[in-house]
Amino acid sequence: MFAVDELASRLIAAYDAARTIAPITDEAADFDVAAAYAVLAEIERRRREQGWVPAGRKIGFTNRTIWPRYEVYEPIWAHAWTHTVHHATDGNATQTLAGFAQPRIEPEVVFRLRGPVPDTGDTEEILRHVEWIAAGFEIVQCHFPGWKFKAPDCTAAFGLHGALVVGTPVPVTAVNRAKLAADLSTFVLTLRKGDAVIDRGSGSHVLDSPALALAHLARVLAGQPQFAGLATGEIVTSGTVTDAWPVTRGETWSSDYGGLDLPGLRLRLT
Repeated sequence: MFAVDELASRLIAAYDAARTIAPITDEAADFDVAAAYAVLAEIERRRREQGWVPAGRKIGFTNRTIWPRYEVYEPIWAHAWTHTVHHATDGNATQTLAGFAQPRIEPEVVFRLRGPVPDTGDTEEILRHVEWIAAGFEIVQCHFPGWKFKAPDCTAAFGLHGALVVGTPVPVTAVNRAKLAADLSTFVLTLRKGDAVIDRGSGSHVLDSPALALAHLARVLAGQPQFAGLATGEIVTSGTVTDAWPVTRGETWSSDYGGLDLPGLRLRLT
């Protein structure tokens, strides 16, 4: 058995102390994804009372190539906040790792919404509801030892969100919309640590296109009346294009988006 209030308190305490706890599913066999979102809703209610202001959403586990590695076979989402979203200057940024538990880095495609997103498989139509896209690095974190968990655990635990660094925005216009829609499903991203190539991934790994991750989230939210739907001005990061890689202070990471007309990011970790 589980209690929403008690689990919310336990996860908030772990987040605030940057420590790990046993996965909830180890002791609560009936704890499923629906219950996890109930806990997340309570956590976010308390955070708003503390003054946290939503800036948008993070979507996780949209990259189907990493599902077997983590044994999570469906996307998750959580809010990102004004104090966890940071904007790079000329493609360069610095991010502290202080206060994060077992941090990892994920290169992603970030969207700023022009309005609510339709639930459609037409990527060009989805982009009509997007103001701009940008490169992004999400610093994810895990409050369960060794990054071992099940889908309900990571859903309730803030969706694993730590911070989001957003690169130079590229406006979505009538001129470039069709090309962006096509390129989002075919581009190959290169992730580097220093000068070394660490990983590569394709936009097709992210639910066939990062734009389709937006439609997926809109569909999920339509069935979650405890949460508001996507709205104008929200910043949404669509999930990692590569695997998530452990990071430590002193490293510099960079991303190259290949055939996608999107300036990459260079991030120094402190």
